[in-house]
Amino acid sequence: MRIVAVPFEHLDARTAYAIWRLRQDVFVIEQQCPYPDLDGRDLEPGTRHVLLEEDDEVLGYARVVDDNDVWRIGRVVLAPAARGRGLADAVMTTALQVCGGRDVILDAQAPLAGWYAAFGFTITGPEFLDDGIPHLPMRRPVSPQAR
Repeated sequence: MRIVAVPFEHLDARTAYAIWRLRQDVFVIEQQCPYPDLDGRDLEPGTRHVLLEEDDEVLGYARVVDDNDVWRIGRVVLAPAARGRGLADAVMTTALQVCGGRDVILDAQAPLAGWYAAFGFTITGPEFLDDGIPHLPMRRPVSPQAR
């Protein structure tokens, strides 16, 4: 098992395709949310792609985006075969390691708010629907030593 956080230019074509396929399979097909996943943010210089791979297969992923005054984590996903093994914790821990010196925000699917809370996130606003799925805005403040 291998987990890394890399910019887009460090992804080879096969890995980029595997990431996009995983995101499509879970968010668009499994969760039935047709949306424009390829939003241009994957290519931004400050974006980091967190990949969890096993036997050359992408099993988990998260995207960390530089939003100027905060970091934004999104597209947190595990392949169905990887669920229930605690692997999402490794993906989130690695994503947070990339987020130095600033608060981190995300929009959590409402049933996962407790899981995100275990990483120091708190709910910062009312529940809202995104593609028909309830979400909650959450924030994790930067520790005073990291400022």
